[in-house]
Amino acid sequence: MSDTDSFIDEVNDEVRRDRLFELLRRYGWVAGLVVALIVGGAAFSEYRKAQIRAQAEALGDAMLAAVSSDDAQARAAALADIDAANPTAGAVLAMLTAAEQVEAGAMEAAVATLNTVATDAEVPAMYRQIATFKALTMQADTLPAAERRQQFEALAQAGSPLRLLSEEQLALIDISAGDRDAAIARLQSILNDAEVSADLQQRALQVIVALGGAPELDAMPDPVN
Repeated sequence: MSDTDSFIDEVNDEVRRDRLFELLRRYGWVAGLVVALIVGGAAFSEYRKAQIRAQAEALGDAMLAAVSSDDAQARAAALADIDAANPTAGAVLAMLTAAEQVEAGAMEAAVATLNTVATDAEVPAMYRQIATFKALTMQADTLPAAERRQQFEALAQAGSPLRLLSEEQLALIDISAGDRDAAIARLQSILNDAEVSADLQQRALQVIVALGGAPELDAMPDPVN
């Protein structure tokens, strides 16, 4: 390499260093801000985790205190007075409240409590479906069969976690309507379903036999534990 080339390289290096220093002077605060945001974000994340944990512990303590009474009506009232920190916790709290209202004999109040969960768009879909299912089963003697059928059919759609339990309820509606063949066919489809639980499989078998049907046992899968 000639002296001229070496000199040019040194000049280029100096120019690059000057540009780098100029960029650091001009934009160095951006790097500092990024670092501050990363550190601050990590600290805020830990704070939020601690806050959520504290809220969950406080809710658990309040629920335990509420159910410590020997009187179901008092337990339901105490649970109803608890403020939940988020919609999911509120749904769990409401369903526990409804269970105590049933225990206290306040069936209409329990249904109303469950329906508040079922119609709350902020509550996760799974909790809304559970609340709807429980409310429907409580209204077997008060809600028209056609309305119950429509709502159970919605819960029996593919992908629903309550699909097979809703099919069982639809079979019971078929029985109450005097449609024995439809009930047996529906119960047999439950028996043949790969997702059937052992308890549901046993109930379906018993009802088919009680109706005078002959369950097709060869197609039955092993039940889900």
